[in-house]
Amino acid sequence: MTRQAPSGSAIDVEDHPLYQADVAQASQCDLPWEKLHDATVLVTGSTGLIGSHLIDVLMHHNVNDELQCTVVAIGRNETKARKRFAHYWWSPWFRFAKHDIVVPLCDDEIPLADYVIHLASNTHPRAYATDPIGTITANINGTQNMLDYAVSCKSRRALFASSCEIYGENRGDTTYFAEDYCGYIDSNTLRAGYPESKRCGEALCQAYIRQHNLEVVIPRLARCYGPTMLPTDSKASSQFIHNGLRGEDIVLKSKGDQHYSYIYASDAVTALLTVLLQGKNGLAYNVADCRSDIYLRDLAQLIASYSDVRVTFDIPDAIEQAGFSTATTALLDSGRLQALGWRAQYDIQTGVKHTLDILSSCHSC
Repeated sequence: MTRQAPSGSAIDVEDHPLYQADVAQASQCDLPWEKLHDATVLVTGSTGLIGSHLIDVLMHHNVNDELQCTVVAIGRNETKARKRFAHYWWSPWFRFAKHDIVVPLCDDEIPLADYVIHLASNTHPRAYATDPIGTITANINGTQNMLDYAVSCKSRRALFASSCEIYGENRGDTTYFAEDYCGYIDSNTLRAGYPESKRCGEALCQAYIRQHNLEVVIPRLARCYGPTMLPTDSKASSQFIHNGLRGEDIVLKSKGDQHYSYIYASDAVTALLTVLLQGKNGLAYNVADCRSDIYLRDLAQLIASYSDVRVTFDIPDAIEQAGFSTATTALLDSGRLQALGWRAQYDIQTGVKHTLDILSSCHSC
């Protein structure tokens, strides 16, 4: 049966029992949570796919386990944040600060943070094509501002969320990208703005480690999906999911032979927390799970089968084409992360089904 949100009984994602179960499970991850007791954690990109889920996990711990961790959510849109975080907007453990990360942070406006988690970034193809300057400045200027703030706060640690895209195109000499791999990126293209600025952001982190003795860790996220994805997300996986929810045929704008690693949002959150609390200063960690490595056409078919729709093929428009990655194989080796004890809880089949089940009941689909 086609999945569509019921008009009269739609709920918000954060109120869905399956999503709440995801949050509860993530909060039970075996981690040294005591490091966050009485600490202040600043999160940029707070209303995004990963940031909103991460904040929900931290606030779940505050409510249920008396973590007493102050969460400072940074974002540009207070109205959007008020709606998303309505359940704990007035909690003594939650604060929202309206701020654009490309502008330096002021100590008198934002609380001193023990941990700085920098997630804010354009993360989907249409944004890369329509806002290439904003894409680059968020990943470079924004990262520098976050690192400067962490230095001024004498933060215990900062986390810079990087991307699988920094590896570029597979040169044909490996199956899985380990953290020391460097593939090809044609830097003289519009599309290079995202991966090259993420590479530069990582280099900035290393500079701050050396010059300011700041501790920084760098998770490199596989392609993320989940119920907290934004309606404007133009990634292929997000478009497929929205097609399925609306009962529309899923449109593949290529042959679908791209072979990528994916990660469910809840697993991405536990990975970030693992790297933040247990990772080694200066190291990068691939965030992926081999059970979620899948060809794009197979992902489309999986979503179509759950949604009772068909997969069709079409030619992308010029803006879409400009934002597409040229990498056809991008599989991540997550051995370094798993050595810290992290394990994914959701394979691609379970994660996709959870996403569809949650969003089919929600306003945002």
